[in-house]
Amino acid sequence: MQGMKAFDVVRLYFDRAADQMDLTDNMRRLLLIPKREVQVQIAVEMDNGELATLLGYRVQHDNSRGPMKGGLRYHPEVDLDEVRSLAALMTWKTAVVDLPYGGAKGGIAVDPTRLSRRELERITRKFVDEIHDVIGPDRDIPAPDMGTGPEVMAWIMNQYEKYHGFAPACVTGKPVELFGVPGRDEATGRGVGIFALKLLSRLGRPPRGATVAIQGFGNVGSHAARFLHDAECKIIAIGDVSGDYFRADGLNLADMLKFAHEHRNSLAGYTGADRLGKAGSLLELDVDILIPAALGGVLTAENAARVKAPIIIEAANSPTHPAADEVFAANGIVVLPDILANAGGVTASYFEWVQNRQHYRWGLNRVRQELDRALGDAFEHVWRLSSEQKVSLRTAAYMLGIGRVGRATVLGGIS
Repeated sequence: MQGMKAFDVVRLYFDRAADQMDLTDNMRRLLLIPKREVQVQIAVEMDNGELATLLGYRVQHDNSRGPMKGGLRYHPEVDLDEVRSLAALMTWKTAVVDLPYGGAKGGIAVDPTRLSRRELERITRKFVDEIHDVIGPDRDIPAPDMGTGPEVMAWIMNQYEKYHGFAPACVTGKPVELFGVPGRDEATGRGVGIFALKLLSRLGRPPRGATVAIQGFGNVGSHAARFLHDAECKIIAIGDVSGDYFRADGLNLADMLKFAHEHRNSLAGYTGADRLGKAGSLLELDVDILIPAALGGVLTAENAARVKAPIIIEAANSPTHPAADEVFAANGIVVLPDILANAGGVTASYFEWVQNRQHYRWGLNRVRQELDRALGDAFEHVWRLSSEQKVSLRTAAYMLGIGRVGRATVLGGIS
């Protein structure tokens, strides 16, 4: 991210909050350094008979508030620094939403789009073979992330259970038919929508007619768009890897969802809207709400001054470079940070874990009600802290998360 490593960005935001809290250097080191970092070799035979040797990672950042929790991503650019930064973010994220979890993250440096289903399954099972003794329902609970999904989680559960017996709570984000929960797929995007409406209300803006641009039309972006459309916001721009699509009087969301579903979750070839010529133009549109819901690092020092939206909801992980964050603060742009904005997914994962531990299943309505309540409470805590301390929502969210983790660490004792 413009010369800064991913973990350096997390450290910078951490230090801003820690400065406000007058944390000692010793406490900062204690809270920042991960508890455990695991790197494993995954040797697997590919369909063509060749032997592939991949690197897999699991970083377990903190467990002072409960078992560690975090996604598992399959992507060719996965490395230890990225996984370390995302594990730390999970620690603060779970604390902000007040879940009884710590933070973890994992990944394998591989391109899943170049793998057959059989290869993907073999790699997943071999990875579990290497890390099964450091994960589990009471230790560290993986979940889906970039490049993984419910089927991969089902394989993880099955392989883990070969060592440890029946343990559906060892992983979340599973298929509903295999101890998953209804509403998990929509939870992150729904949470983004919930937060957008909360923020509009606090800023005295009605949701009806509020214009929205969303970068990313995957699981998160599509569900956020659906939620905000139902709330009578006007979605005027949506982008994915194929380009940015714009319609001033509002996009036909139902048509776009149908098109993406029929074309392997891609909008390539969609003709129901204008194409914006320049890559990244969507980020600079004059809209009420901008939602980066795809890649990290898209809001930079170069384009920050051209961003016109007064509200940014960080649905993606780390979409805003610190230099851009400073520009937004100077321009009065309100940024809802990723550690709060995309916390709907881990919150629904917690609900799945609870049900697996109780061997009792909730219905969709209860999942949604509990999600709305948990995220609403978290938003109000962050908003109040931001107002009282006169700091940004990002710094307030970090202060809330760091405070909860710090208190749990001290109360638990260090010996």
